[in-house]
Amino acid sequence: MAKFLIVEARFYDHLNDMLVAGAKAALKEAGHKAEVITVPGALEIPGAIALADQSEEFDGYVAIGVVIRGETYHFEIVAGESARGVMALTMDGLAIGNGILTVENEAQALVRADPAQKDKGGEAAKAAMALLALREKYA
Repeated sequence: MAKFLIVEARFYDHLNDMLVAGAKAALKEAGHKAEVITVPGALEIPGAIALADQSEEFDGYVAIGVVIRGETYHFEIVAGESARGVMALTMDGLAIGNGILTVENEAQALVRADPAQKDKGGEAAKAAMALLALREKYA
């Protein structure tokens, strides 16, 4: 049994609730433990994962958040930099599933977040578990 940290950028409560529920369900179904922490926004997710990894308490991580395009360039920065940060940590050997939704509108986010539809939270948890298995295989 592994222990995963779900790091959520809690900006859209109703969407995050669904993403976290999907991630927790996938981890529980696989027999793993999960803990959840909240950060202010998607840009803080990679930093929180890096800090948590220093504790050596967690085997893997699930990044959860929702970034919806607005009227400014801010969307591109948040979407790109949060993904870049998560990918950099993954390339350093951390098992991270990226469940940060980057969408045009709330309707798209709802379909992707809902465990009964696209279940991107559950998919992110499954990705983290797959990377953990690969890391253990090649350790």
